[in-house]
Amino acid sequence: MIFLELFLTFFKIGAFTFGGGYAMLPLIQSEAIGNGWMTMEEIIDFIAVSESTPGPFAINMATFVGTQMGKEFLGVGGGILGAICATLGVVMPSFIVILFVAKFYQKFKENRIVAGCLGGLKPAAIGLICAAVISIGKTVFFPESIALSAMASYTFIFSVLLFAVTLFLALKKKMNPIYIIVISAVAGIGAGYLGEYMGWL
Repeated sequence: MIFLELFLTFFKIGAFTFGGGYAMLPLIQSEAIGNGWMTMEEIIDFIAVSESTPGPFAINMATFVGTQMGKEFLGVGGGILGAICATLGVVMPSFIVILFVAKFYQKFKENRIVAGCLGGLKPAAIGLICAAVISIGKTVFFPESIALSAMASYTFIFSVLLFAVTLFLALKKKMNPIYIIVISAVAGIGAGYLGEYMGWL
């Protein structure tokens, strides 16, 4: 049944991901695409929405995926149930682990085995995040294929320019991320309408 599958899938993602929401991206991609729940383009759209709405990224992603899949089976009610199952699945492992850590961390924080585990998890988490960045970047900048012709496309040029502008605003101007999100959303909507009007898309 889809609801049990959603819970178990996101429970697995939550249980085997270290490093926060972004480190979950490769697993979410693998599971969602592997189960035929959505395409890479849809995942990127969900990432954009998840990043633009309040709340933790991983929980937003789980809720969105659960809602979409539940709706396909039982309409609006199924969407709500799917969202609950997926969200509970992704947060349950962290909840259990944090309860355990809160009880025993002070006692074992100086233990060499615990320190070694934490030391190994840090670079692994960075590796997962980098893998997600490369995978998403490839789909955003090269939706068709990595080729010289793709670099001359309207989508590629717009994506690179917007990326450069937002990076500049975030790193150099220290602009509030909320403003950057709003500016990016407005620019994306405007570029979409302009591209269609001019026949570039």
